Amino acid sequence: MPNSPDSSQDISDEAHYPHDTHPGLVPGISVDEQRNKFDLDKIVFGVTAALIIAFITWGITNPDSVSSVSSSMFGWAMTNTGWLLNFVMLIGLGTMLYIAFSRYGRIKLGTDEDQPEFSRFSWIAMMFGAGIGVGIFFFGPSEPLWHYLSPPPHTVEGETPESLHQALAQSHFHWGLSAWGLYALVGGALAYSSYRRGRVTLISSTFRSLFGPKMEGVAGRLVDIMAIIATLFGTAATLGLSAIQVGQGVQIVSGVSEITNTMLIVIISVLTICFVISAVSGVSKGIRYLSNINISLTLGLVLFVFITGPTLFLLNLIPSGILEYGNQFLSMAGKSLSWGEETIDFQSSWTAFYWAWWIAWTPFVGMFIARISRGRTLREFALVTMAIPSFILILAFTIFGGTAISLHRENVAGFDGSSSEEQVLFDMFSNLPLYSITPFILIFVLVVFFITSADSASVVMATMSSQGNPAPNKTVVVFWGLCMMGIAVVMLLAGGESALTGLQNLTILIAIPFAVVLIFMAVAFVKDLTTDPAAIRHTYAKAAISNAVVRGLEEHGDDFELSIEPAEEGRGAGSAFDSTADRITEWYQRTDEEGNDVDYDYSTGEWADGWTPDTTSDTDTTNNTDSKNA
Repeated sequence: MPNSPDSSQDISDEAHYPHDTHPGLVPGISVDEQRNKFDLDKIVFGVTAALIIAFITWGITNPDSVSSVSSSMFGWAMTNTGWLLNFVMLIGLGTMLYIAFSRYGRIKLGTDEDQPEFSRFSWIAMMFGAGIGVGIFFFGPSEPLWHYLSPPPHTVEGETPESLHQALAQSHFHWGLSAWGLYALVGGALAYSSYRRGRVTLISSTFRSLFGPKMEGVAGRLVDIMAIIATLFGTAATLGLSAIQVGQGVQIVSGVSEITNTMLIVIISVLTICFVISAVSGVSKGIRYLSNINISLTLGLVLFVFITGPTLFLLNLIPSGILEYGNQFLSMAGKSLSWGEETIDFQSSWTAFYWAWWIAWTPFVGMFIARISRGRTLREFALVTMAIPSFILILAFTIFGGTAISLHRENVAGFDGSSSEEQVLFDMFSNLPLYSITPFILIFVLVVFFITSADSASVVMATMSSQGNPAPNKTVVVFWGLCMMGIAVVMLLAGGESALTGLQNLTILIAIPFAVVLIFMAVAFVKDLTTDPAAIRHTYAKAAISNAVVRGLEEHGDDFELSIEPAEEGRGAGSAFDSTADRITEWYQRTDEEGNDVDYDYSTGEWADGWTPDTTSDTDTTNNTDSKNA
């Protein structure tokens, strides 16, 4: 421990600190060392459930009304608040780059003694599992092809070498650093809050440095309600896309002429039954194995396309696309209403939808990567979380999209821009070897992504509605899963013939208010770090060395060395820092389950009332959140 009983006694003679421990000597507190009492938060659960059930009822009984209202609101939102979505993505990326390269980068996401739970390879593999899914298959081949045929406004002409690279750059922009910067922000803030500050794992807990105890009241509950609603709609959009893609596969395998919304709802219903069985039967371990197989199959399919597709073309395209992405990043980030209506239309269909999707996914993915990143430094966490998954997704989109564009150049049927997003995937594989089995593999991968996404997101939402309980009640888990399915159905019905439109409009509308929450989270996270024990020690070190050098020169000229001894008033390392302020000390005062102060010895880890943690209870839900994102 960084402090001893003797040093604590010396400190307490001068000033009172919780447990006679100076804030610069606190080793950090993990949430599982705290004495928390978990229960269903009736306000958070009740209010959110009432709102969602009312929305689902409205959407199923009158989908045309939902479509009309959402379309009108969507048009207003894109014109007046579209800039906010761009802004929050830049905030996430900028905040995490600042933290990584600042003095805060050395701070651990855990106590001073914590070591990473997973090897770096396993950690990255699990992180990648949190960021892939149906999106690679739904948009991987189709988005670059679409941008190649019809480039974004004010860029280049379509079907040219310039549009080829612009198409990849635009796709990388949507799926790369911006998304993972935001995930890193939420994941880092949650991991820091839970594993270094000892707070329960709730989105509202990350705001403690800004609003103090108020976050335990109405304000905190409002934030958690917004986080659950955002997760519900973001995951529902993913489930809707999964159903659309699975439906296309079923159409190809079965030979039916058309997949209607009714058939998509049937598919969602069947997959919902599979989810419920998974959630209540305790087969999460089997689902975990399926998730690992799924990730392996996904990477295997990408490698298969790379080897059997236009390999030489792709080898040249990978570095060119990445460099063009870097070259065009600021230009793409700067597109907004000021560029005209064409740009707004493009943003509505593409960029804004992605930004909204990622914003809605942040509570879900953030909580997952927080749980697997305990013990990492903020520098390693931020840089790896942003760089590695982005690079892998860029490779996947280059391989899938480059192959689709190559097939178009060869005038292969189905690659003229007339096919839907879900058709392009199967059309691409139909022009590669082993097409007699690849549709079945694709359907299997998509089905497992659907079930594991629903399972994992439901656990996260149940945790958020159960005061941060890492092992929430299964009934609550199933309830939120059924709500997700209901919202997915409403999205498909509201979209009418164009199901994707309903998914996009509603996702964007829900994400806009939560974008404001994320901006405040960035501010709260940085403010939290300024009073971290490691940051305090760094501040004292700079002041002590600076003061010592000045005093040494004053008293001894060139011939002096540094030693530690009491300083004159006003010349001490902490003379300009109030180490007794409540905002610096209140967080490490230990309490019992009822919130009453209890003395605690940081040097021995002993509670004054003799309480010891229950090490036999299994509260690790990391394995329940293995494979998730779009």
